[in-house]
Amino acid sequence: MNWTQQDLAQLQSRGISIAQAEAQLQSITEGFPPLDIVAPASRKDGILVPSKEEEEEYIRLWQNYLAEGHSVEKFVPASGAASRMFKNLYEYLNTGEETDFIREFLSHKDDFAFGPQLAGKEGQEAVRYLLEDMHYGNLPKGLLLFHKYRDGARTPAIEHLVEAALYAVPAEKQGTPVARVHFTVSHEHLPLFRQHIAENMQKMERKYGVRYEITFSEQKPSTDTIAANPDGTPFRNADGSLLFRPGGHGALIENLNDREADIVFIKNIDNVVPDRIKASTVRWKQIIAGVLVKEQARVQQLLADPNVSEEEKALWRRPIRVCGVVKNTGEPGGGPFLVREEDGRISRQILESSQISDPQLMAKSTHFNPVDLVCALKDENGKAYDLHHFVDPKTAFISDKSKDGKALKALELPGLWNGAMSGWNTIFVQVPVSTFNPVKTVNDLLRKEHA
Repeated sequence: MNWTQQDLAQLQSRGISIAQAEAQLQSITEGFPPLDIVAPASRKDGILVPSKEEEEEYIRLWQNYLAEGHSVEKFVPASGAASRMFKNLYEYLNTGEETDFIREFLSHKDDFAFGPQLAGKEGQEAVRYLLEDMHYGNLPKGLLLFHKYRDGARTPAIEHLVEAALYAVPAEKQGTPVARVHFTVSHEHLPLFRQHIAENMQKMERKYGVRYEITFSEQKPSTDTIAANPDGTPFRNADGSLLFRPGGHGALIENLNDREADIVFIKNIDNVVPDRIKASTVRWKQIIAGVLVKEQARVQQLLADPNVSEEEKALWRRPIRVCGVVKNTGEPGGGPFLVREEDGRISRQILESSQISDPQLMAKSTHFNPVDLVCALKDENGKAYDLHHFVDPKTAFISDKSKDGKALKALELPGLWNGAMSGWNTIFVQVPVSTFNPVKTVNDLLRKEHA
């Protein structure tokens, strides 16, 4: 490949080597091998369904773990824009057509947490005010008003602070216990997140008797991937510069690798509920965390056993994750599967629908992935694993995109809870659907779980 000086400067500014760029272009041209999928995970094979007695045991284990003062953190991917939430509203502004969706929105606009700000406005005026004057069409989901309370409405970002206070606060020997939350945000929205958290943090600290440590990170430029023309050559902008695209949520393995906590909860920004129904969420977060604590203790005991071979120990000396999975109710997205690795070992993997070419396998899937993870990031000596070592680069995929009317091919990195965690030791636990309440469209906020 003949790289120009401008190309080299662009690569250097992102921390991307020539070898990395050329490997990405090669991957775009050659593609990736299909996975050897054995079967969907099920209650009979691969998914743990605790009894009531076991649920209580796991909760006790987690509470004991917190009492020992280990470091715990919530990790919340929050960079996504909310524009897709308002797709129907934008169409209404463009066409003026009052679909069933629009009629539902307008007839219930006062019921939304942001409803008071639309008072006195009707029809397209109300929609335009929401999307343009209130900037809801451009803000990230984490900063939108979701839920109403007597003392003021809350955004998803604040609901995650509340969750942290309810199930992720280790005991402190001295002083106020600390709830740690880390948000990954886009560069343009970082000041807004900082301001929003600063305006609400003390109120939540007083309400829940904790002290918050809130941190932020952005997706690293080094995780951008080079775009290619359909023939595999680098795609160039009109000015001749290379086009780089964000590598997808799989890039966040870099951000997770920088965390220092012993145990990290991972949950999407929009999967939150108001306080009146948080009990189920809190209970099941403690249960899956207890499963993790029990598994971690078992693995540490195994690693200390002189009768266990070093070869077998190598299979267990990995990060551990427990993934809550929900019975399939027709929600889109990936799910838990059993996959045969190159060495013949069967591993548990969360796969996206794009990774599954056999429609019969999808049809047999009984559970889906709500992104409900709790992860142990350190080895038996308390040393953090280098998470890069457990990524399967062959699980990246190529997507067809366009820019300025020109077709291009984009490389999507292995997803954060998919191929980026392919080499982790994984346990699937069935959790109730009551713990999964995402907001995909603005009218989802009218559902009883959010209203």
